[in-house]
Amino acid sequence: MSMATGTPDSDGGPFALWYTDHETCAIRSIPCRPPEAGDVRIETLFSGISRGTEGLIFRGEVPESEWLRMRAPFQEGDFPFPVKYGYSNVGRVVEGDPGLVGRIVFSLYPHQNVFTLPSGSCVPVPDGVSPERAVLAANMETAFNALWDGKPSPGDHICVVGGGVVGLLTAYVAGRIPGSNVTIIDTNPGRAKVARALGVSFSLPDEAPRDQDLVFHTSASAAGLATALVAAGDGTSIVEMSWYGDKEVAVPLGADFHCRRLKLVSSQVGTIPFERQPRWTYRRRLETALALLEDPVLDNLISHRVSFADLPDRLPELLNKASDVLGALVVYEEASG
Repeated sequence: MSMATGTPDSDGGPFALWYTDHETCAIRSIPCRPPEAGDVRIETLFSGISRGTEGLIFRGEVPESEWLRMRAPFQEGDFPFPVKYGYSNVGRVVEGDPGLVGRIVFSLYPHQNVFTLPSGSCVPVPDGVSPERAVLAANMETAFNALWDGKPSPGDHICVVGGGVVGLLTAYVAGRIPGSNVTIIDTNPGRAKVARALGVSFSLPDEAPRDQDLVFHTSASAAGLATALVAAGDGTSIVEMSWYGDKEVAVPLGADFHCRRLKLVSSQVGTIPFERQPRWTYRRRLETALALLEDPVLDNLISHRVSFADLPDRLPELLNKASDVLGALVVYEEASG
């Protein structure tokens, strides 16, 4: 169920989406401090829904052991509920830092129509990236980070098990490596059209290629992980990008897992790989992720649009694992200030 305790058109804003209880969310009126020196005030244009992470939060499946690590940069409230959560916001700077006023910026901010934050916490969106496409920046960071962990090489045969937004972005970036041969594997045949648009191949699990040089797993399912292990060539790394929350997952580590010397490698966007930390900052990684979104073909990853006012009513279906949603874009009316 869902409920709203206000609407963005009524008095008393700004407004933000809160996950208030198990499978319950609401839009609430909240205070918004005026910008001080070094701050900016932002009116949101679009925000992106992370179906994987926000689905776990919506269903109350974040394990207590991860409550601190799972905090979003500008989260309010504490797990399990209520929490104001999200990390993919694109808006226009309307007040504050003169060097940013009027710019379209990305920030790791929740679903909220107006907010204030330090100017260093937002990144200008490159001119070649549309504001709508820029909401994919956090997902692109995840894909980019996973390629660091997987260490692909030119000419590699690579498969990505799981054709959600993160999986498709991982395949897209891997497919730009010279000589690479990349395949998306998913149970939904409708993902074939998107894969082709991104310039990569598509396969159903029963027809998945074998003897791959590198495998990424993003489906967050035991069946998908089993498919990834089967697709891997001897000595191959399977980069596990899925996060399962509080769910236990059966992993088929019997049979030929050991004799084939397979490697199961974790990847998590919350940290930069150790070998890159001396040179890479989180801001540099985010700026790079935004630059990688210049290709208009990535608009194919946004399948649904929903108004901010309708978000509490629409979220249950958008976050349903069985729904045929790829990327969901939240659309805001520009705030009046």
